[in-house]
Amino acid sequence: MVEEPVSKETLLQRLKKAEGQIRGIQKMIESGRQCEDIITQLAAVRSAIEGIAGLMLKNYMKICFKDETATECVDVESLARAIAIWGRVHIGD
Repeated sequence: MVEEPVSKETLLQRLKKAEGQIRGIQKMIESGRQCEDIITQLAAVRSAIEGIAGLMLKNYMKICFKDETATECVDVESLARAIAIWGRVHIGD
């Protein structure tokens, strides 16, 4: 049985949850919370975003490889670029 791609609604729900976490971190900074507490919450947001990106990439692969005529996926190079873009890590400025 082929697993269906994750719905837009599910992805948006997870993004909204991460958005709420970020608003919470902003309030923590404004109220002067301990750095360790803030870092803990930042790590949770990072994990949430990585999970969402993983689902997006999984969806992309399902669309690309399910139907060779799918318009959402130009070619394997497009998928490779998406993976490379997500793989770039920036550590501060």
